[in-house]
Amino acid sequence: MKDKSKKEYNTGREDLDKIIADLAKVSHSGNNAGLIEEMLTTVVKLGLENEDRGDLKLINMALKELRYASKIFTPYRNYRKVVIFGSARSRKDSEEYKMTVKLSELIVKNGFKIITGGGPGIMEAGNKGAGREDSFSLNIKLPFEQQYNPYTAGDKKSISFKYFFNRKLFFLKESDATVVFPGGFGTLDECFESLTLVQTGKSKPRPIILIDPPHSQYWNRLINFVTGELSERGFISRNDLSLLIRANSIEKVADEILQFYRVYHSIRYVGDKTVLRLNKTLSSEDINKLNNKYRHILRSGKIETSGSLPAEQKSEEFLDLPRLVMDFDRHNFGEFHEMLRFLNTLVPN
Repeated sequence: MKDKSKKEYNTGREDLDKIIADLAKVSHSGNNAGLIEEMLTTVVKLGLENEDRGDLKLINMALKELRYASKIFTPYRNYRKVVIFGSARSRKDSEEYKMTVKLSELIVKNGFKIITGGGPGIMEAGNKGAGREDSFSLNIKLPFEQQYNPYTAGDKKSISFKYFFNRKLFFLKESDATVVFPGGFGTLDECFESLTLVQTGKSKPRPIILIDPPHSQYWNRLINFVTGELSERGFISRNDLSLLIRANSIEKVADEILQFYRVYHSIRYVGDKTVLRLNKTLSSEDINKLNNKYRHILRSGKIETSGSLPAEQKSEEFLDLPRLVMDFDRHNFGEFHEMLRFLNTLVPN
């Protein structure tokens, strides 16, 4: 039986609502039939409420892109992935291009897959180093510059988007780490999109790593601006700087990614509770250290060990992993990331 709130979401016409409910039942969506019914209701309401063809074309294309991209990624959801951003105009003989190829090779050797924007420059280098089997490319349809690079063209894991917002959603939704090489407006947009979504808790925690060649000052200049203008003037919290990791070697990038997931596995919000799934069990002494250092970012209570919560059991999410449960304030995400990095140092290698 549906709850009251779901019953209230309808078209306002009993004949249409019955057709939608019947269609949802035969969609073979199992436990998701209620969501399918809501989506169908939304589509019908669009037809009833909006005659603007431009609006309908945009929403239609956006939904089709979301469906197709989800279809492509679904078989690979159990693989961790690293998204690499950088300039489409980096030459093949540039130092950053060569570094990207080697970095992708190293990341794949450590069990990760690579996501790029599918175009030339740094994107091409990322796919080249990863190889076709371990590459995803999320291209954007542009009248210039952006064509599939030869290492992803024709591959089933190459997706072409019309809309940047869908493309950026999947960059973040499907990846577990962000690596950013020097680039132009698009690269900086993708970098700050990653930062904003992690800073506000709209994206799951991740290492965001800025890398450039050893003699480059590209990221140093940006960080000086962020520190001197944004942080000093109070536009961001000083702890927000903890969301950024600087690197000038591919080995440091790989180490940072591997270290981030050494103990920490994944996160889930269940009501007011924040649940951290772990790869390793922490001792009571470790839990005390966490509470002593980070209890101030909780709204109430303390950090405690736990088994899987009922909501996790219902969706069968990593039921065998140990957990920490806390009432995180969901505001201080810079310090929350500091806590995750501290957590990953507690258990000896």
